[in-house]
Amino acid sequence: MEELKNIRNFVIIAHIDHGKSTLADRFLEITQTIEKRKMKDQVLDQMDLEREKGITIKMQPVRMLWHPHRGGKADSTRKAAETGLLHEDLTYKIRGILFQVRKKIGLGHKEQVYHNALEIEFKNAGLSFESRKNITIKYDGQSIGTYQPDFIVENKILIELKALPEIGRSQTEQVWSYLKGCDYKLALLVNFGSKDLEIKRIVYDTARGSSALSALSPRESAGVSDQIEEYVLNLIDTPGHVDFTYEVSRALAAVEGAVLLVDATKGVQAQTLANLNLARKQNLVIIPVVNKIDSPLARTEDVTKEVATLLKVQENEILHISAKDGTGVKELLGFIIEKVPAPKGSKEAPLRALIFDSLYDSFRGIVTYVRVYDGQITANDKVSFFATKADGTVKEVGYFLPSEHPTNILKTGEIGYIVAGIKETELVHIGDTITTKLQITNYKSQNIVPLPGYENPKPMVYVSLYPQDVDDFDALKSALLQLKLNDPSFSFEPESKEALGRGFRCGFLGVLHSEIIAERIQREFAIEIVISRPSVEFQVTTEKRMDLSVKTSTDWPDGEKILLVKEPWVKLEVIVPRNFFPQVTQLLMTLGGFSIGVVDLGEERLLATFEVPLRQVIADLYDKLKSVSQGMASMDYEIIELRPADLVKLEIWTAGENQDALSVIIPRKDTYKEGKAIVEKLKKTLPPQLFEVSLQAACEGRILARETLKAQRRDVTGALYGGDVTRKKKLLEKQKKGKKELKAKGKINIPSKVFLELFRS
Repeated sequence: MEELKNIRNFVIIAHIDHGKSTLADRFLEITQTIEKRKMKDQVLDQMDLEREKGITIKMQPVRMLWHPHRGGKADSTRKAAETGLLHEDLTYKIRGILFQVRKKIGLGHKEQVYHNALEIEFKNAGLSFESRKNITIKYDGQSIGTYQPDFIVENKILIELKALPEIGRSQTEQVWSYLKGCDYKLALLVNFGSKDLEIKRIVYDTARGSSALSALSPRESAGVSDQIEEYVLNLIDTPGHVDFTYEVSRALAAVEGAVLLVDATKGVQAQTLANLNLARKQNLVIIPVVNKIDSPLARTEDVTKEVATLLKVQENEILHISAKDGTGVKELLGFIIEKVPAPKGSKEAPLRALIFDSLYDSFRGIVTYVRVYDGQITANDKVSFFATKADGTVKEVGYFLPSEHPTNILKTGEIGYIVAGIKETELVHIGDTITTKLQITNYKSQNIVPLPGYENPKPMVYVSLYPQDVDDFDALKSALLQLKLNDPSFSFEPESKEALGRGFRCGFLGVLHSEIIAERIQREFAIEIVISRPSVEFQVTTEKRMDLSVKTSTDWPDGEKILLVKEPWVKLEVIVPRNFFPQVTQLLMTLGGFSIGVVDLGEERLLATFEVPLRQVIADLYDKLKSVSQGMASMDYEIIELRPADLVKLEIWTAGENQDALSVIIPRKDTYKEGKAIVEKLKKTLPPQLFEVSLQAACEGRILARETLKAQRRDVTGALYGGDVTRKKKLLEKQKKGKKELKAKGKINIPSKVFLELFRS
């Protein structure tokens, strides 16, 4: 379709810290989606947590506009660069402003309207200009008249505005004739009256060594057509960490192409392979790119060979860029337009829009992020959701710049957002299909098929979350519902324990994932929470031949004989330099794993495959792997099966009270070492109390380790001045008696930051 041929939907995928966010920044700068004065690093990372940790957590869509004369094809971009267009940078800046005016007020107004709008935009852009200034026209060195263009910008470029059905040859030749008779050599003939914005670049060229006859006809710069097409580029920036793979998979389902970014200093890493496999499953066009070629540590040629071997392509098909300084990024934009196919769909077909993300707005309700596959949607349309059968009226539609930008309509092939006035979080599911209310009522008779959607991911790590204040239970439930709307990859269900009150057992894709959700609850909803140690799902068989699913330590069957415990194992793939392979192997064998194969990737790099218990993977394995390999190793894993294990529950007691949230399920042989480590860490992180606190680690009724947190002392004698020593002794005895009573009656309230510190350790 004509409306679809200029749309490109794509994502950037890579291993963590390979430069995705930086490349997105350059795209936004070059396409002038965001003004240079408003640019900042990681502009698409909207959350404070993302900026603090330096990683992308949430996918973020953004719409950019790009013109073929600025890089429609990689080859034409190189050709333009070699030719060296007259006042090239200034021309591109003016063209960006012209398209900005067209976008804001549309077509079909009078010339004066566009003239006034451009005056405002030129001032905002900091360009110097003169409006309707008389220019002397000379013939044979003598003045024969004047010419008054609409604008003279930076005393270099003339601008002539029109609002005609089309620009004819006569208008073009007229402007060229004016150039011939004045001191300016470049003009832009701009028409806002056609079916789309027309811009003609007209140059009077006397620098070609040609005769007067050869200069009698106007020429346009190389590669610029009379009708300048505008491409709509919908980019979705994705996370790189393994814990957020579900975010990546959802983004991939909404696009046709993927830029595979590989760091020239590190080469192909584990998450590179994982994300590549996800993209291939979606049958996306893959554009391989080697980034950071400006780094003194770059191994550009070696990494190019590595990527070429991985993708089975020629080395010259792989682009080289520096997202930091912008080298090669314009060529990459042109390559995206050339290689990524336009979306398919029908404007006349019934509406089908895929929900790939959503968030909760306390004023407007649920904002759904959608990719429109068929039909179109406008404000006031009545819509329905296939899965939940919920109905709503569209209050607002728009797209991302990257902030929300309302528009009149979302068409086939476009990516944007819809606000339908729905405030119940359970009525909107990511992966659901939106259509019009009438169509869903009769979708069988109209043969409307909902879009495939997404598979629900299986949680790998379980953590219990309890409000520190029991009155915050409902607020915590509301917070989890809103976060699940924004991140459906975690699950939660209510649970209750005598020591902790009411809370929720939550399942996550990894430890970092659970830590991020816990921090978001505290930051975004101001709820202080108690967090249990992370655990995986075990299968426990008791003497009564009952099979129990144990997701957290609070579920462990106490006081009942256990016949068998099974735990999940994973297949772990590690990419590591050859000289660090022995250290990595030793680490994984220490954790109870074993090697099942090694593949030589070339360039002194190995792909080693191990089988390891999942509980060891979630226990800071990533950090340990980075430590033993000096940051050079990377990993990815998948669950394979349940296997028998000798596991027990280790309990932590403070002041004689069992802290169920600190309990952990570990191998029997590690109970003393783990128990001692926990109480020592607790001693360092727990705030001092007014009385002495005993910290104990116990297993199966035996105390394995103990530490004592000394009482916080107050100088009760400091106010005394002179006098008999018995006065001091009296005060000290009174303090001692009070502390003894506190020790007998006092209870410990463990702050959530202590749980987080133990969690991270």
